[in-house]
Amino acid sequence: MDFLGFALAVLLIELTPGPNMAWLAGLAATEGRRRGLAAVWGVALGLLANGIVAALGLAAVLQAAPQLWDILRFAGAAMMLWLAIDAWRNSGNGSRFIPLDSAPHRAFATGALINLLNPKAYIFFMVVAPQFLRGEVLGMRNALILSLISVTIATTIHLAIVLVGSTAHDWLSDAGRTRIVRRIFAVIMLAVAISFLIADLG
Repeated sequence: MDFLGFALAVLLIELTPGPNMAWLAGLAATEGRRRGLAAVWGVALGLLANGIVAALGLAAVLQAAPQLWDILRFAGAAMMLWLAIDAWRNSGNGSRFIPLDSAPHRAFATGALINLLNPKAYIFFMVVAPQFLRGEVLGMRNALILSLISVTIATTIHLAIVLVGSTAHDWLSDAGRTRIVRRIFAVIMLAVAISFLIADLG
């Protein structure tokens, strides 16, 4: 396998704004570092699960059964829409809000679920990953290796995002600033939900 080429591809993809980057930055800024870090580990678990289920054949099943693909992307869009509505609904009050993922364990679970329901993650394993196998079958072993590489790179970037984003937490103690950021956060989540809906199976 071309490990270096795969690692560079993952790095480029992870540096491209997406649902994880937007959600983690917003969560760390509005809810603090502890919840942001919990979410990072949830995201890592979800990304690792993507590789395992791809090896078990889910990616091929999704390609052969478009209706299942639709269910996946609609579920992912619904979750992101829920996060958007929750953030917007709570932007009207002046106190720090308690969103659905406010507690660390909920932030962890939400991070994992966002990635399990992210259709673009499965596109990655169907389209991008095979190009670096050099003729080898994806299989469980290769899927785990590629997943670990992907998770390591992604988690490093996500940790940096949370650490930077959390520095704005105290700045957001001002009610007016918090309201603006929450609404921006809600709009970003809405955009991510739309991106899930228009995701192309290829």
